[in-house]
Amino acid sequence: MFTIGAHLSISKGFENLGLEALSIDANTAQFFPRSPRGGKAKPLNQADVDGLQELMDNTTMDVILAHAPYIINLASKSEKTRNNAYEIFEDDLKRLDNLPNNMYNFHPGSHVQQGVEKGIELISDSLNMLIREDMKTTILLETMAGKGTEIGRTFEELESIIEKIDMDEKVGVCIDTCHIYDGGYDIVNDLDGVIDEFDSIIGLDRLKAIHLNDSKYGLNSHKDRHEKIGMGKIGIDAITEIINHKKLRDLPFYLETPNDVEGYKEEIDLLRGLYK
Repeated sequence: MFTIGAHLSISKGFENLGLEALSIDANTAQFFPRSPRGGKAKPLNQADVDGLQELMDNTTMDVILAHAPYIINLASKSEKTRNNAYEIFEDDLKRLDNLPNNMYNFHPGSHVQQGVEKGIELISDSLNMLIREDMKTTILLETMAGKGTEIGRTFEELESIIEKIDMDEKVGVCIDTCHIYDGGYDIVNDLDGVIDEFDSIIGLDRLKAIHLNDSKYGLNSHKDRHEKIGMGKIGIDAITEIINHKKLRDLPFYLETPNDVEGYKEEIDLLRGLYK
């Protein structure tokens, strides 16, 4: 089954998130559990959560993906910034305990001139404190484009974080197609090679989700500017190959393209027609 969704709003609640996803022929969805700039999250409404659970029990809706606020930086040089990131992360994980089948994706962080090794140490130290044995949510490290001092621009950097995690069975990876292409992985001309490299360094068993985005600037640009499907430097042929690849096709795909809900529906319809 092709599992495809888009980044949608929870402003009208979680049950509405599921209903809106189904209305655009999606069977999964990504959402911000709070403002992408941080701040307090709205209190959970149990009836609303139960509504989402019932919907997921009785429709094709499966896993849902929460995306951490962009403001989170567990690798920051500032202790205040790290503590704020930790508190948001911890609160989000506690809230996600109450939601059905979910994962939590985050940008690993930026080392801010401390060096990659120090940044990786800070991230892994925080994750070891955040991960609980009874936690139901899988935490996903996202591949990054390599802007500034971002950590996660290479598979080796992500693996260096994961290998330091005590309960690493609760940690996976989300590949962003725009990010890795911008970061230098040529998924247009050598998709098999990139997949094999990921497998040899991290392991395909760690790959839990894909952010499916075209790229505005392209290979080695390190820009992280998403483009609509088929309208960027990756292109529709490569995206068709990605969603149909035997090692990727059963993963959940999430659109983060510059679109409104109707635009997402058009892209999902296009991609369903290309899925073989």
